[in-house]
Amino acid sequence: MTDLQIRKIDFGFDETVPFQWLPSHPKFGLMANAISIMAIAFEKFIVASTRRAMPLIKDPAVAEEAEAFLRQEAQHAKNHRKHIAALVRQYPSLQKTVDAAIASFDRLLEEPLEFQLAYTADLEATFTPIFKVMLDHQDVLFAPGDDRVASLFLWHFVEEVEHRSSALIIFDAVVGNRWYRTRATRKVFSHVMKVYREILAGFDEHVPAADRQAEYRHASPDGVRREEVVARLPMPMSWRHRFGIFPPSPFAPASNFEMLTLAYRLIRSQVPHHRPQKEPLPAFADIWFESYERGHDVTRYYSSSKAG
Repeated sequence: MTDLQIRKIDFGFDETVPFQWLPSHPKFGLMANAISIMAIAFEKFIVASTRRAMPLIKDPAVAEEAEAFLRQEAQHAKNHRKHIAALVRQYPSLQKTVDAAIASFDRLLEEPLEFQLAYTADLEATFTPIFKVMLDHQDVLFAPGDDRVASLFLWHFVEEVEHRSSALIIFDAVVGNRWYRTRATRKVFSHVMKVYREILAGFDEHVPAADRQAEYRHASPDGVRREEVVARLPMPMSWRHRFGIFPPSPFAPASNFEMLTLAYRLIRSQVPHHRPQKEPLPAFADIWFESYERGHDVTRYYSSSKAG
């Protein structure tokens, strides 16, 4: 029997939700907004490909895991659609960026099923180490922002940690070739990063700079690497400014050791013998799950926690 829990949570978003929901760390806020659009497109793809795979799963326990996995992902997509719809009502042309991301993932459904499952397993394997760094510093990267948007990401990220093994379990049951998954890595992340860059470029095009408070060059993969490296070098602030680096960097609260550990675990996540269940987990995940079980309003996590 699967351990995954289906939490049907309805987040409320309207035109009062700011595009830049984390003014204290706008580069991270911009990156998170891109993740919100990615979630809509990627999780739609997950549901479609997993549904296609389920008739091929012979083990009832794996079938139950797959059903719970796709139901969690469907819940994520539903609430991210609400978040992005609220932003599109404020910036109507942003819908072009959303549609392009969805279309890009829809085209992946033309690929062989084994690649679709490898794609999901590859990408899902990176989430636990990435979200651990984020959630380990939720007091800086989420708490100061808009409570509605911050709470959406907290819920999504802790559930990604919860189902960290699901995609690989499904891949093993249907494909069973871990080396195929590793061989697919380059193609998978080439596509992921292309869509991510296009979303960031769409933000620059469709959302005024004053509302973004950050731009493509701050949150792109190359930009994040540059920001984090230069921000951590022992040099005067004036020298950093010459490189166009202004604090805070996207992952500013994380230590150098944490960032090196993240890089190491991202590489490990793509090797054939990777076991997601052995990954170190963010302590905050248990705190969030306890808050949910106690009946706190997790759609306003920080407000509810203070009231409770």
